[in-house]
Amino acid sequence: MTDRARIKLIEHSLPLEAINLANKTKNKAPKYYPTKVHKYWAHRPLATSRAVLFGQLVDDPSAWKDKFPSDEDQARERRRLHKIIEEMVEWPKPDSKDRKRFERAIEAARYEIARSLAWGLGEEPPTEPKAVIAYLQEKGPPVYDPFCGGGSIPLEAQRLGLRAYGSDLNPVAVLVTKALIEFPPKFANLPPIHPAVDGERDLAGRDWKGAQGLAEDVRRYGRWIHDEAEKKIGDLYPQATLPDSSEATVIAWLWARTVASPDPAQRSAHVPLASSFVLSSKAGKEAIVVPVKDATAKDGWRFTVKPNGVTKEELAAAVNGTKTARGANFTCLLSGAAIDSEYVKAEGKARRMGVRLMAVVAEGARGRIYLEPSSEHEAAAIVNAPDMAELEQDLPKNPRWFSPPDYGMPQYSDLFTARQLTALATLSDLIGEARQKVLADAKGARVFANHPDPEKSLTEGGTGPAAYADTVATYLACALSRACEYNSSIATWLPKDSAIRSTFSRQAIPMIWDFSEANPFAKSSGGWVSAVETSSEYLMMYDAGSQAKCFAINAPENSYPIKPALISTDPPYYDNIGYADLSDFFYVWLRRSLKNIHRDLFRRLVTPKKEELVATPYLDNRGTEAAEQHFMSGMSEALAAMRRASTEAPLAIYYAFKQSEARADGILSPGWAAFLQAVADSGLQVDATWPVHTEASNRSIGNNANALASSVVLVCRARAEDARTISRRDFLRELKPVMKRAIEDHQKAGVPLPDRRQAAIGPGIGIFSKYAAVREADDSEMSVASALALINREIDEALSEGTEALDPESRFALEWYQISGYRLVSGGAGTAISMLQGFNLAEGRMNASGLFRSRGGDAKLLTRAEMHEADPKWRPTSDGIFTVWEMAQHLARVFHAEDGGIDKAGHILAENRRSGPDVLLVAERLFEIATTKGENDEALIWNQLQTAWPEIERAADRAEEAGVGLHLVQGKLL
Repeated sequence: MTDRARIKLIEHSLPLEAINLANKTKNKAPKYYPTKVHKYWAHRPLATSRAVLFGQLVDDPSAWKDKFPSDEDQARERRRLHKIIEEMVEWPKPDSKDRKRFERAIEAARYEIARSLAWGLGEEPPTEPKAVIAYLQEKGPPVYDPFCGGGSIPLEAQRLGLRAYGSDLNPVAVLVTKALIEFPPKFANLPPIHPAVDGERDLAGRDWKGAQGLAEDVRRYGRWIHDEAEKKIGDLYPQATLPDSSEATVIAWLWARTVASPDPAQRSAHVPLASSFVLSSKAGKEAIVVPVKDATAKDGWRFTVKPNGVTKEELAAAVNGTKTARGANFTCLLSGAAIDSEYVKAEGKARRMGVRLMAVVAEGARGRIYLEPSSEHEAAAIVNAPDMAELEQDLPKNPRWFSPPDYGMPQYSDLFTARQLTALATLSDLIGEARQKVLADAKGARVFANHPDPEKSLTEGGTGPAAYADTVATYLACALSRACEYNSSIATWLPKDSAIRSTFSRQAIPMIWDFSEANPFAKSSGGWVSAVETSSEYLMMYDAGSQAKCFAINAPENSYPIKPALISTDPPYYDNIGYADLSDFFYVWLRRSLKNIHRDLFRRLVTPKKEELVATPYLDNRGTEAAEQHFMSGMSEALAAMRRASTEAPLAIYYAFKQSEARADGILSPGWAAFLQAVADSGLQVDATWPVHTEASNRSIGNNANALASSVVLVCRARAEDARTISRRDFLRELKPVMKRAIEDHQKAGVPLPDRRQAAIGPGIGIFSKYAAVREADDSEMSVASALALINREIDEALSEGTEALDPESRFALEWYQISGYRLVSGGAGTAISMLQGFNLAEGRMNASGLFRSRGGDAKLLTRAEMHEADPKWRPTSDGIFTVWEMAQHLARVFHAEDGGIDKAGHILAENRRSGPDVLLVAERLFEIATTKGENDEALIWNQLQTAWPEIERAADRAEEAGVGLHLVQGKLL
């Protein structure tokens, strides 16, 4: 059986609810999470990357009918595979027990991949974990991500035991991915070489696994940099004097920008541009800045701090500072005169903008202490900025994402205060000195004794002392990037957390009016030691994976150094994120620290822009139309290159929706249709579309811009070269049964209701894209947009079908619920009798069914609780008049009961297994009706039942194995 003939799991179904739940981890990075190594934008969540790769590589049970002959055998095996995905997508907690759980889940996933490979080769897979990895390395396909970005996909391929490769045009992306997958395996399982380690009793004889030794060295030499930097510039960061005359370490200095008042009566006195005066909004710990007019003070005013006793009214008044509206619109503190954005821009461009210290945040014994500014602390910040040629690069002239140039801050060096530049330059210089120390210590370490190539560098493929020194320096430079995030004048203060918010709270560099200047020697997010420990944290958990490599290659021109390969990738989306522009914030600092180590990556002054596949109209003044053409033509070339390099297994391509596209239909947005058109034009056939919730809801990129909302994973294969052309009529004839079957399959697989419509697009567009063309009645070629409209119509029809096959009692109950719900209808018996005739039912039979009551002229559909009260021992096998409605209602009741749950619901299902699809249909209809009626609690009941359906079916499997399983359908024994 060829790989082409073997359908993969991802082409049939995925446990979307579990994947989407695990993706929530990504929005707040937990312990050891890889994204902490270095900031990058639109990181694909690891849970999604892992699950998608597994689905691309593991065969669907329907591919092996000799091993899983019946539909039920295939469904049972599919549920088992889904369970493996559910186990492996959950990121481990820091405790050893859960880490062991995660390791076992990954081992199980590796085995399943190896089993599919082995069966395809007519072999049996190895079972011992190390042998499984060796088998995958030898016989598994290499995985390649041509838009690797933050490295999530190749990292997860490596975790699953496969050969992992990636490439990107952006040198920052390449460096980040190398730091994740390429460098750690070179020094796996080696002890640290820092001389002090051997002398520490608690570390003597320790078994250093994975990259733990490397992580220890990064931290040791990072602390050395801290100590040396403090000797050089520690005097620039004075201690704070507390009210009791004791001293404390400063966490941050909070500054406000100032401009001369436009009111002539104020004689050019500078006034603050503050967006907020709130220091802490924590309940019971409220603190605010209070500006006071004082004729004796500089410019006639000064800042004071109210650290306690703040009233609700005072807090509300402090929230907006001197800001009056969006943008650069303020009021003069002295006279109340308006200060508009045009005036502020003019003052900024004339270099007449200043700063004033608002408050000092110190570390107290019981939390943050807020202090008034002092002349000593203001004077300490006045230093001469060092020469920084690397940072004398212009920011993009793109106010959509970068507004500082409009206010007289045109270069990257302008984003930092003179003291920040001094500190960061000192740390950068010390990284070079630390590399020399690492090199000397490595040459004297036992682990590198008699190494054949001690001077061979990292970029030359070395694994000796010189390469190790390069590697440690690289991770220290990644820590410097993190320090830059928290040590720029774009970083702000978070009153609700009493903490510093990094430069990139948004995917942009906006103008900030009141900023937080961190103390690099404090124990906080802005401190150097914190940056080192956080960015190296991932290495402590790194599992010594396979050798991997990342290349600097432009995707449309990629001839693929490794092929054929399994392609899994997350390409840039149209105009959503300017990766290159944003990356320059880090690039200029990385280049300063690493240009002599990674010469090829940092040979340019800034990252390449013209080739980047993002539709940016501002670049070279190319305009909107030319920008769109650049994106579409480049993306088509990149997709065609992927198709040529791909194995016969399906490709996975992520499409990130913008919030503006996530409309009710979610389908006919121009961007979505255009992207699918590019896929089809490249010679790819779409087999499935899976909606995954991968983006944080707060990820705005700028005013009037679109934030990513969620993603769709397109599963594609190469279209047959001899694909024929069909007519619109033939397309529709083939479409209808495929759509109906797909929706039924997704329903059985537990695809959540809100995602089922999007998931159904895949099989539909698959029919369209498997043909060379679909011809309209006038012989013109049907577009993807037109095909999507037809597919959408079929989805609507398919979702509304199916109830005609239900028992008449259940069909009557659905119609009654839609009209009257569960309420008692006074005088409703007559209406009920009339309706019952349409279903060929008598009132007596309906009353005897146990789900409806017509008495004394009134009528009522019974609630779950009323049904249980009427027949507390109800079972499917003992019900005299079995109905699917009762089965669904009792399953929902047992599933949600305090003494119920999945296992008890599964036991009920096992007694009448073949009614499962009809129960799901009733659940879906009840969800839709309840949603329409605004009965959200009831809708949630049915949504949760459907979402948990795969788990309930697994519980039914266990019940059947225990002997339960007298099947009954529509009142008849089978």
